[in-house]
Amino acid sequence: MKLLHVLAVSAAFAAPIASANTMMIKDVAVETDVSAIANEAAAKYWGNLATDLQAAILSRVQDRIKDDGVTVGVDINEVSLANSFQTTLGVADSVLVGVIRITNAEGTQLDTYELSVSIEIANRYLKDGVAPASSFTDSPEHYAAMVDAFAESVVERLK
Repeated sequence: MKLLHVLAVSAAFAAPIASANTMMIKDVAVETDVSAIANEAAAKYWGNLATDLQAAILSRVQDRIKDDGVTVGVDINEVSLANSFQTTLGVADSVLVGVIRITNAEGTQLDTYELSVSIEIANRYLKDGVAPASSFTDSPEHYAAMVDAFAESVVERLK
C-alpha cells in the first residue's frame, strides 16, 4: 500500500514538470500553393486546405495558447490525390507534404522539418464504418482524414 501511495505522490509531482515543458503556441499560420496541387480534381476539392488545416491544428492546442508562445508556420508544397486504380497499380499515392517551421517570439527559428502524410497514415483517422481512403480519394471522409493526420503529426512534434 505504501508503494502505491509513493507512486501516486511521485506522479502528482511529475505532472506539473511535464506540462511546464510543453511548448506553448502563439499562432498557427498555414500557406498552400494551389499550383503545387498535382491534379485538377484535387485543386478543386482541396481549395480550403489552409483554413481547414489551421483550424485542425488550433483545435488540438487550445489549452496551450499563450501570447509569448511559438509560431507554427506550415507551408504545404504538395497535395496529390491518386485515384483507386492508380493506388491499386502502385503508380501513385495520395500524399500531403509540407514544411513546418517553429519560431519563437523573438523570431528565432527553433525547428524546421518536412512532414509527409500518406494515405496509409490517414486511414487511421477515418471514422468507424468508412472504407479505407484508397478507394475514396476524393471523398469528404478522405479529405478530413488527411487533414486530421497532418494536424496530429504537427502537434505531436510540439510536445
